[in-house]
Amino acid sequence: MKKIVFIFSAFILSACSSYMPQRYSVSADNVAALKGVGASNINVAPFRLDVADFDNTCRVKHHILLPGDVSFESYIQKAFSDELKVAGVFDDKTPVITLSGVVETLSFSSVPSDSMTMQSMKSALKGSWDIGLRIKSSNGKSSVVSEHYEFTSGLLSDEACRQTADAFFPAVQDLIGKLVSSAKFKSLVTP
Repeated sequence: MKKIVFIFSAFILSACSSYMPQRYSVSADNVAALKGVGASNINVAPFRLDVADFDNTCRVKHHILLPGDVSFESYIQKAFSDELKVAGVFDDKTPVITLSGVVETLSFSSVPSDSMTMQSMKSALKGSWDIGLRIKSSNGKSSVVSEHYEFTSGLLSDEACRQTADAFFPAVQDLIGKLVSSAKFKSLVTP
């Protein structure tokens, strides 16, 4: 009996797995946009998550986890800080402006929402990340930016969840790109 319980437990544990996006790397376009703003001495305060129902479970038995065991909001905050650092405008010692963030939307889908037909077979391979971020400046101004990032998912859960994890990095990169290239961004970093 113990042998059966052990084998069953091993099977259950092996069926659950985690998938992880790559560590964030900066975008040349985002760095160029930041340099074009003409601001400097910008600090970034910790971001917080204001999403009550976010679940990192993918297709029941898998989980999306982040490198270094950081939270999703910390990953986004560090990504933003890294972009500022590479652009040469980050300063946590003598900042003129401090930006903080609230992740207000965070969800993903690795399965289509409609029923499967031959015509919807292509959409069955679509997945998406939705990220909404409110940035608040120490100058009193704020801005909201959101990203709906679509990617190729998969029919099998392992493949779909791996693709979902892999898509988080470019989704965050595009979110930051929308923020730093928006018309409102300059007002956030101007004292």
